[in-house]
Amino acid sequence: MQDFEKLGVFYLGKEYDLTNNELKDDLILYDAKDLTTHAMIVGMTGSGKTGLAIGLLEEAAIDGIPSILIDPKGDLGNLLLQFPGLQPEDFRPWIDEAEAARKGMDPDAFAAKTAESWKNGLAQWGQEPERIQRLKDTVSMTIYTPGNTAGRPLQILRSFAPPSASILQDTSALRDRIISTISGLLSLLGIDADPVQSRDHILLSNILDQAWRDGRSLDIAGMIHEIQKPSFKKIGVFDLESFYPAKERFKLAISLNNLLASPGFTTWLEGEPLDIQRLLYTPEGKPRVSIVSIAHLSDPERMFFVTLLLNEIVAWMRNQSGTSSLRALLYMDEIFGYFPPTANPPSKLPMLTLLKQARAFGLGVVLATQNPVDLDYKGLANCGTWFIGRLQTERDKLRVIEGLEGAAVSATGGFDRPQMEKILAGLGNRVFLMRNVHEQNPVVFQTRWVMSYLRGPLTLPQIQALSAGMAAVAPSPTPSRFDTPAYEAVPVPHPILPPDVQEYYLHPQGVTGSVVYRPTAIGVAKMHFVSARAKVDTWITRTLIAPLSEDGRDALWEEAELHGDLTNELTSEPTAEGQFSPLPTGVTNSGVVESWKKILSTHLYQHDTLTLMNYPELKLISKPEESEGDFRARVAQALREKRDLEVAKIKAKFAPKFKTLENKIRVSEERIEREKSQASQQKVSTYVSVGATLLGALLGRSSSVGTVGRAATAAKSMSRIGKEKAEVQRAQERLEELQEQLKALQEQFDEALAPLHIDVDPMSLDLHPSIVRPRKSDIIVDAMGICWVSSGKRH
Repeated sequence: MQDFEKLGVFYLGKEYDLTNNELKDDLILYDAKDLTTHAMIVGMTGSGKTGLAIGLLEEAAIDGIPSILIDPKGDLGNLLLQFPGLQPEDFRPWIDEAEAARKGMDPDAFAAKTAESWKNGLAQWGQEPERIQRLKDTVSMTIYTPGNTAGRPLQILRSFAPPSASILQDTSALRDRIISTISGLLSLLGIDADPVQSRDHILLSNILDQAWRDGRSLDIAGMIHEIQKPSFKKIGVFDLESFYPAKERFKLAISLNNLLASPGFTTWLEGEPLDIQRLLYTPEGKPRVSIVSIAHLSDPERMFFVTLLLNEIVAWMRNQSGTSSLRALLYMDEIFGYFPPTANPPSKLPMLTLLKQARAFGLGVVLATQNPVDLDYKGLANCGTWFIGRLQTERDKLRVIEGLEGAAVSATGGFDRPQMEKILAGLGNRVFLMRNVHEQNPVVFQTRWVMSYLRGPLTLPQIQALSAGMAAVAPSPTPSRFDTPAYEAVPVPHPILPPDVQEYYLHPQGVTGSVVYRPTAIGVAKMHFVSARAKVDTWITRTLIAPLSEDGRDALWEEAELHGDLTNELTSEPTAEGQFSPLPTGVTNSGVVESWKKILSTHLYQHDTLTLMNYPELKLISKPEESEGDFRARVAQALREKRDLEVAKIKAKFAPKFKTLENKIRVSEERIEREKSQASQQKVSTYVSVGATLLGALLGRSSSVGTVGRAATAAKSMSRIGKEKAEVQRAQERLEELQEQLKALQEQFDEALAPLHIDVDPMSLDLHPSIVRPRKSDIIVDAMGICWVSSGKRH
């Protein structure tokens, strides 16, 4: 069997002969880089579409490619059902007991049969159990359930934070982001709003635009307040009251408030932030497969969430450097309703943006559907690879052919429609037509056996059972040292501070309910780090939150919690229900807080440093605000790009040689067929001639001279038969010689690639730290005072 563990290729299956309905030996090894031009999977229920998708995602994962998977049906959670041991007890909790009963088997026997079936299936396709273990070791797999706690929940409020500076400066990109965000929010309220005609949409769009341009984040509560008292007085040329009176705006505010107050909405406010970098990589830099299950949501909730997620992916994409290598994958199973041909749901605009622009950033988009007539084929013309399975109706086939033709003509200028129609008519289960614009001809193949157990859609209890195994590694809110019993005290009224002492309030993430404020010292400073050797010249803001000494005269900066810029998280007012711990009396003494400022400057110069990570092989240095995990992920991508470039050079060097040999082999095969045909014709002609001569002699119908002449001719014909056989033999020997040359060239090619055949594992990279100290003259303390840190019940 051919080696399928090659550089940057995905093992999808084997070629399939539709004429004879049999599997061929040639493997389908799909070039990972081709996915940067996106892919479309189409097939009716039962065609094997889910198996193909999961096989493709397994290959990407085993190659260290992170992915985000949007799962409207619950099938993609099967990716977590990987059992390297292939033991019956591994499968037992996940089998369908109803199916076992239908087959007259008890669950244990059915589990044993399933395990044996998976073991044999993998073996038939050349996959050992070790490959499953390698897959599990390469990536971290996580299943998220927004709006539900069965899997890991995702909080969405961060999606109303201002986008990156690049989007804010791009008028078109900012407009698209605002339109799709507000459309998604209104769809959650059951409002189908036209961005140009709807007052609701125009008002909310202006509110969001103003907030983002001011650098402000908005949550739902903030949106409600802005609806009632916007920060602007006009919309277009009309004053606000004429355009949308306050009494009517109140109805919209009530709708949003009802959403916020509904018990089910609280789960949307919990969980990990909707951070695309964290969905693609763990904090340590390990590639992640994030399965976002939305099967439990209502249709409006699905549309709302998918729109927000796609917007976040667009924003993340635009912050990446350009690349020709595959950086990450976005897969959506069953895109029906999210990308229709005529309507414009909120999800359509960001999806179209991704299909048009993601290629330049190495983000591959893979979409799947069983309803090809309900897709925007003009947008899908951006998909360079089409995987077509068995289709249900002639209408489906017609629409697929139209999409294929559009993609093929735009890329290559040619399309054989009759051939496509013939192929599509003959496809069966697990048999797909692959039309890749990067390849000259389409190919029919059967999908390989997947490594994950395909048990069908997962229910929320099953997702919860899977997530329980991940709970041990799930991040939890980091408790503050100010939550410890040492700081417990009887709450008192708000202490009175001198007017020159600034007060700030901090509400750590995860704290809910009634809170108690504890006093700490806060210092916010800007520091200038400069190093020619480390190639850094940057200003960084540090926020230090330090405990106070018992008498309150000193801020214990050496024990401070160190943060980045917390400006957006600090407030100037406490919550209404907040209580306060006693404030040490020394804090109110004259000049105490000012003395903290001088001590802080000295402390920062002596103890604060900027640690940058180096990867000397590629001369890469981490960015000042970049975590080590994110830098590891960036280095891994750079290594993949370098590897792909070197592979491309080797392929370019060998390609003419392969082409020459393959052409010679083709000519030689044609010659053999021609020689065989000529030899066969000569053989028949000679036997006829000999037979006629003998018959004439026996019947005495020819003269002796004529008989002798025909006999001589027959003899010459017999001689030519020998020559024709010799010609065929020589042609076959030449073909074998050319095939040996091709085999030798393939070995040379594989040998040239061998040094590049290494796994790009971010976790094993050898990084070297560089320490940069701040300039003493460039330490500026911007804020100093008392910070009341709230503590309470953590969720």
